[in-house]
Amino acid sequence: MLGKLGFIGSKKKPPYGAEFREGAVRIVVEAGRPAGDVAEELGINPGTLHIWVSRWRRNGTTSSDQPVQPAAASGGGGRVREDERAELERLCREMGE
Repeated sequence: MLGKLGFIGSKKKPPYGAEFREGAVRIVVEAGRPAGDVAEELGINPGTLHIWVSRWRRNGTTSSDQPVQPAAASGGGGRVREDERAELERLCREMGE
């Protein structure tokens, strides 16, 4: 018999969205919070968050094992934009509640 997601006996959660993954990684990397603590607070597996952080450090993205385009080619400057910083601060406040 097929499980909810079409896999036999599967109880897997659907994949996390890119925004969620990036936010979780930013909390670890930019706020300096321990990945295990952040994972527990977000209700995700610590190993999963460690993988996302490793990918981000290696490739600049949590979504792929392929490196993103260099900042000069993509127009980015490698710094956190104001809207991204505001989102990070919101997530940190949310986690503190």
